[in-house]
Amino acid sequence: MTMPGRGRVPARGRPVLATLVSVLVVGVLASPGPARAADPPPRVDNPYVGARVYVNPEWAERAAAEPGGDAVAGQPTAVWLDRIARIEGEAGRMGLREHLDAAVAQHADLIQVTLYDLPARDCGRRAPPGELSIEDIARYRAEFIDPIVEILAAPRYADLRIVTFVEPNSLPNLVVNTGARYTATPACDEVQARGTYQQGIGYALARLGTVPNVYAYLDISHHAEVGWPEDSGPLAALLFQAATAAGSTAANVHGFVANTANYSVLREEYFRADDVINGQPVYQSRWVDWNPFIDEVPYARHLRELLTGAGFSPAAGVIVDTSRNGWGGPARPTGPATAGDVNTYVDGSRIDRRARVGNWCNQKGSGLGQRPAVEPEPGIDAYVWVKPPGESDGASGRPNTGQPYEPLCDPYYLPPRGSSYDTGAMPDAPPFGEWFPAHFRQLLASAWPPV
Repeated sequence: MTMPGRGRVPARGRPVLATLVSVLVVGVLASPGPARAADPPPRVDNPYVGARVYVNPEWAERAAAEPGGDAVAGQPTAVWLDRIARIEGEAGRMGLREHLDAAVAQHADLIQVTLYDLPARDCGRRAPPGELSIEDIARYRAEFIDPIVEILAAPRYADLRIVTFVEPNSLPNLVVNTGARYTATPACDEVQARGTYQQGIGYALARLGTVPNVYAYLDISHHAEVGWPEDSGPLAALLFQAATAAGSTAANVHGFVANTANYSVLREEYFRADDVINGQPVYQSRWVDWNPFIDEVPYARHLRELLTGAGFSPAAGVIVDTSRNGWGGPARPTGPATAGDVNTYVDGSRIDRRARVGNWCNQKGSGLGQRPAVEPEPGIDAYVWVKPPGESDGASGRPNTGQPYEPLCDPYYLPPRGSSYDTGAMPDAPPFGEWFPAHFRQLLASAWPPV
């Protein structure tokens, strides 16, 4: 896939995969690639401009095997490294070198890699469970980051633009799940006190910064987690702190990515946060909850302004994950609701159909969003698919079933006091990262724009 534009703003060589790569190169990535230079290409402001982006043949094979999935199987998605064994490959899946070699074979210009293995990842959340304990910062450096950087720095990959998404949802956790917040957890407080995430991310950025063709993007979460001023300001400061820790400098951060693996829509088309319904502002509704942002594009632009003001480069770009935020299908509204009650108005007008705006696990009714594109609108460098559609967010099992339990992945969750809570999660979901056919088929059926 070539993403045209101007300016800035994994099974080891199995024959079926090799065949699929050839089909993708000929049929989907049809435009001719640039000639290979003897020297590495110069760094660019927006790495997606003019780039043919790597299509992961493992994801493409799974997608194409689903009914109708061949319509999107040629889209580029990120390769997730969520534990140490993923680097070399495990259980018949491709390792990082194999993905890079496949990118070269596709004549790709750009490959996307997500690093997701911090010690006490996600503040110790059990689903998806992290492999490293809070004591394992040295192991994170020596067994996770260092081997990745060594592979990325190999001369045969020097012509590739390597976009890395560094540790999604880590630093935002330290804003919203610590201190006196009702959502605070002991694990998050301990991670914050030790500086584990800042040191881990700083080290990763410093090492990635030694490879000229690597472009590192830091996660800025999404509007429904840190859109409030009391959250977005501290997040900007924390991101700069991490970017300047452990030998790194802010110059190692090329940009920022919003909505990683989340479901927030790019724009709510039928209502605004400053609408007033029968004298009551929309921002006072249950859904908006005093948040000045109701969608992702305005939030991403605002965060970029805060971050450049905090010390990051004014040239830093911002991209948005649109892999699962389409919300098409019959439940999608076609205009604003006419009800007089502010909550009914918002619930009837909003494109984001989640039961609660903070729900994040295998959401019912969600659909594929905008296809990956470069500079789709002012202030946004690219829409990307960081989360491979169809890969589970976490297992939907019940407590005490012998597997990691995450309440927000349980479609039948009841809080301790017995009050109702609709998680919006689909039933029968496999563990994090495993293929979830029912979710992929729903994403296809509810895609917006339609497939």
